[in-house]
Amino acid sequence: MPDTPSDHDPASPPSPRLAPDSLPVPPAPGPAPEPDAASGPGRTATPVLGELNLSDWYAHADTMTDVGFLALSRRLPALVAQAVRLGWLASPRDIVVTIGLSLLGGAFTAFGLLATTGVLSALFEAGPTPERVVAALPSLVLVGVAGILRTLMQAGSGWAQSRLDPQVSRVAEERLYGLTGQVSLAAFDDSDFHDSLQRASSRGVTTAGTIVSTTINVLTAFIGIVSAAGVLGVLHPVLLPLLVLAVLPDAWAAVRTARMRYTTMYAIIPVSRRKWIISELLAERAAAAEVRSFTMRDFLLRMYDAVATAEQDVRLDLARRQTFAKVVGEALGGLGAALVYVALGLLLASGAVALAVAGTAVLAIRSGQTYLSNLMFATNRLYEEGLYFTDFLDFCAEAERRVGPARPDAAPETFERITAEDVVFTYPGAETPALRGVSVHIDQGEVIALVGENGSGKTTLAKLLAGLYEPDGGRVLWDETDLAGVDQDGLRRNIAVIAQDHTRWPLTARHNIGMGTDRGEETLAAAAKVAGADQVVAELRHGYDTLLDRRFKDGQELSGGQWQRIAIARGFHRDAPLLICDEPTAALDARAEHALFEQVRRHADGRTVLLITHRLASVRYADRIYVLDHGRVVEQGTHGKLMALGGLYADLYGLQAEAYSA
Repeated sequence: MPDTPSDHDPASPPSPRLAPDSLPVPPAPGPAPEPDAASGPGRTATPVLGELNLSDWYAHADTMTDVGFLALSRRLPALVAQAVRLGWLASPRDIVVTIGLSLLGGAFTAFGLLATTGVLSALFEAGPTPERVVAALPSLVLVGVAGILRTLMQAGSGWAQSRLDPQVSRVAEERLYGLTGQVSLAAFDDSDFHDSLQRASSRGVTTAGTIVSTTINVLTAFIGIVSAAGVLGVLHPVLLPLLVLAVLPDAWAAVRTARMRYTTMYAIIPVSRRKWIISELLAERAAAAEVRSFTMRDFLLRMYDAVATAEQDVRLDLARRQTFAKVVGEALGGLGAALVYVALGLLLASGAVALAVAGTAVLAIRSGQTYLSNLMFATNRLYEEGLYFTDFLDFCAEAERRVGPARPDAAPETFERITAEDVVFTYPGAETPALRGVSVHIDQGEVIALVGENGSGKTTLAKLLAGLYEPDGGRVLWDETDLAGVDQDGLRRNIAVIAQDHTRWPLTARHNIGMGTDRGEETLAAAAKVAGADQVVAELRHGYDTLLDRRFKDGQELSGGQWQRIAIARGFHRDAPLLICDEPTAALDARAEHALFEQVRRHADGRTVLLITHRLASVRYADRIYVLDHGRVVEQGTHGKLMALGGLYADLYGLQAEAYSA
């Protein structure tokens, strides 16, 4: 069954993952009442929230407020074609069954109406009532059979339609997330791409199922109207204009009230979102402690009451205006119905139509009214959801372009030397390069350190060496193999990364270390022991099978330092020829940091280690140290050589040493 207009409220807050963002989208026009100031002795003025920007959930709401029904109808064929293609991709059988049974349902509707003429003709003939009833029985059976078949067709179509929705959603989500996992890492640093992704993932992908089901509702309603119109055309050509006369008032009322509701709900989106945010502050765990510590309850309740009252007043005014529009629509509908009956009476009086035909025409007109009301609402819904669905399609097209062609060359499994030759890299949207003609080399088994101040390019260079970024200029080689032409997934399987901003996966401790691999319990335990994560696991209720997320039953949360040890164990468990450690001890205390670096040196086992850190005491024993400054390598050598040089490294090392000795 199609949705009713009351089922869709553009001011309803999105799910928690769609929390208000800071995208620079213009605020909604229209009334956005601010909380009134509280007055009276000893009372603090009611706080006022600043204007909220629209989230991606409402990205196209302003477009809908300015679009009329004719504009919606013009775009309808393209939206229907998109939905049918997506439904076909998800399940060809269900899309064929849904549309086919809808067509058959419309045919049986028309057949039932025409059969009704036979029933009425037999009942209106002269003669004894029992004879008229007997004469009407054959047509009555046909009406009953048509009704049963129509019901079965509608039930079958509804069943296939309900099957389509989850299948379409799965296909759309798999396409979206399959592409987000393939695009280059640099794409996520591009603000335009990121905004497009936000729109596609926040609402675009969720509209896929709605697009298909609403399209089917449009087709079903259209088929119903055609059936009713076809019946009237068969009965008498003059009856067809009567259908238009009968449905226009209802059409106007339905469109008027629906648009009235939409524009009003759009206007109060900022108010509704403020109320939603305040309710989260009052009811969510994150703010609960400070709400109590700073006795914020009364303050927040005053704010909530002011915003909720403003929203209530707007909704009450909407109810008044909608009621008036419905009364006017029903009055006009009554006038239209009266004109229809007058026209039918004239046709009957002139002998143009029989009484049975007139009765069937009334039934056909009422059926057409119902179907037209459904069609208008479904068309409006399809257009709106189509705007967001287009965001999804546009993102997929852009992501596919960024993925680029497949790289057939196999990634090298090991190397004798990794070389960066005069590499240049600029982040999307940045005015200056992050790396400017950097050249470094790393030989197998070496421990190489990258040091420098924040923003010097250390992490960027490490990501280029690992194939996570592609240089704008220059090249990165593993021996003689240029990484630009190799399979990226194959390359990354040969690299282990211990990152400062590691992910806290909502998985078990086992999977947080093993990352979906199964290399055996002994390997898992060995990696955990090197990182000191075995001590963390020993304190967990279910050991390695403990879920590390308190949001789930029996889940546990770790401290920052404990998570750091898990991340370090993850890197060792990978057992890759290249180990990149990007500030691996940021969350560790001094004793744990010292123990970790001792473990790294002792258990490198021939691995090549690239170490990035601000704590220069940890790099004293590196085979070679590269010092970066503003995207360039300004110094390189051993600790002793760089100290003797008296340059930037010696200056930074001296500052840290002085801080510890002071």
